[in-house]
Order: sequence, then C-alpha cells, then structure tokens
Amino acid sequence: MHFFLIGTGILFVFLLILLLSVYFTVPQNQIFIIERFGKFHKLADSGLNMRIPFIDTIKGKLILQVLYHNVILETKTNDNVFVEIHCSIQYRVLKNKAFEAYYSLDDPVSQLESYVFDTIRGTVPKLTIDNLFEEKDQIAQSVKNSLDHVMHDFGIEIIKTLITHIDPAQKVKAAMNEINAAERERKAAQHRAEAEKLVIIKAAEAQKESRILQGEGVAGQRKAIIHGLRESLNELKISSDPNSNITEQEAINLLLVNQYFDTLKDIGAHSKSNAIFLNHNSFDGDFLSNNKDKDSKKNILEAILSADIVRSENSENKKN
Repeated sequence: MHFFLIGTGILFVFLLILLLSVYFTVPQNQIFIIERFGKFHKLADSGLNMRIPFIDTIKGKLILQVLYHNVILETKTNDNVFVEIHCSIQYRVLKNKAFEAYYSLDDPVSQLESYVFDTIRGTVPKLTIDNLFEEKDQIAQSVKNSLDHVMHDFGIEIIKTLITHIDPAQKVKAAMNEINAAERERKAAQHRAEAEKLVIIKAAEAQKESRILQGEGVAGQRKAIIHGLRESLNELKISSDPNSNITEQEAINLLLVNQYFDTLKDIGAHSKSNAIFLNHNSFDGDFLSNNKDKDSKKNILEAILSADIVRSENSENKKN
C-alpha cells in the first residue's frame, strides 16, 4: 500500500510536468519560434499555445515592438575635417516575415551597423563641414532608403533613421565659432556705418534747411532795415524846420553815419566781434550823389546791414 501511494504520487507529478510542457504562453508583442526535431515547425503567437513535449522545442523568440540602435562612427568631410557622427535607427520585425527575420541573419544589429557605415561614409566625404550640418536630414534619409532596400527582404522594417549628433574636433568647433563671431561683427559694423551715414545725411539736410531759413531771415531783416530807414527819413523830413535846407541826401547821410558809429561802438564792446574797416573820408556831402561812387555806396550799405546782423547775433549769444 505504501509503495502504491508513492507510485501514484510520482505518476501524478509526471503527468503534471507533461501537462505543463504541452501548454505554454507567449507574451504580448512577441513571437516564439517552434522547431520539431530541429526543423522549423511554426510560429507561436501571443497567448496560450500548445506543443508536443520532447518533440517540439522553443528555439527562440522575436520582439515585435519598435526597437532602436545607436551607431557611432568617425568619418572625414570633403574639406578634410574628421567628425564623429551619431546615428539612431528605429526598426521592428515584420510579423509576416518572422521566419526570414530569425533564420536569414545571424546578427541583425551588426548587419544594420554595416549598412549604416557604408552609406554614411559614402555620403559625408562629398560634403564640407558646413554643408554637413545643413544636410544631415538628407543623410539620414539616404541611410533609411539604403536600409529599407536591403533589410526588408530579411523581415526587418526600418521605421526612421536620425542623425542625432555631429561632433567635429574641438579646435574645429572653436574655429567655426570664431568665423561666426567675425561674420556677425562685420555685419554689425556695416549696420553701424549705415546708421552713421544716415546721421550725417540728416545733419547735412538739416544744415541745408537751416542755411536756407537763415538766408531768408537775413533777406527779411534787410528789407525791414530798409523799410525802417525809409520811415525814419520821412519822419525826419516832416519834423525838420521847413526853413532849413536839409536835403534828402543829407538825411540819408546822417542816418548812415549814425548807423555806422553805432556799429563801431558795438564792435568795440565785444572782443570776439568781426571788425569791418571802412574809409571814413568817404562820408562827404557828395558821397551819395556822385555817380562814380555808386559801387562804394552799395558796399557800405551792405556792410552796415551785415553789421546789424552781427550785432543781432551777438545779442542772442549774450542772452544764451
């Protein structure tokens, strides 16, 4: 009886082990490779599966999730700059080509690296270091196209390839930064020169407008002085004694002499004033009536008018 119970227990354990060997589970997004007597038999999908114990064996498994692999390689550009390039590959196994993915390639990752090396080292030497940074997306697309063409037959789909990092030598990076800084400084200098040019042009335009307005002011002032002289002469003639023989020419001479001495007084009172030297002997009775002295009369009149302008400017300076 004792031996019977022991035998029954052993048989139960054997049957339990046999039952557990028949049924097995496959995790989600995975495929198990089942072989029978060393030959491929079937693919076990996710969930509960069955096999014949001691006849069917689980040879391996494939993951259907998107995987990634980073490839780092060093190559040279067209302008003889050595760079280190980091390439990230995203790929996955095609479920309908799981057999090819498992049995065609012994080491799919190494195979991916080989094609990446070949593509990048065939593309980068055609580009300069500046163009390399600008066209990294095109390089990544070239790598993807190359891998798609080859790896699809092996049951592997390339999702995306990315050039994640381009690392030149430290001296090269420093030189590129200096070039960039110099270029920016050159542009800044151009902008400063344009701004200074604009300031000079505007100042010249303002000076031009100022000169025009000043000329108009001087002309108006001269007109006002002439008008004032004319009124003063009329008042002098009216207020003078009718019996006196003050002629028009004498009145004009008197006003001119008075204006002349006022100007000299003003010039003497200011050390920084502009001095005007005139011939005192020219103020005789026939000065304004003599035809040969018309040019001299004109010059003296203009000098006196200019002296009035100088006196007005000096007054304005004293106020300021």
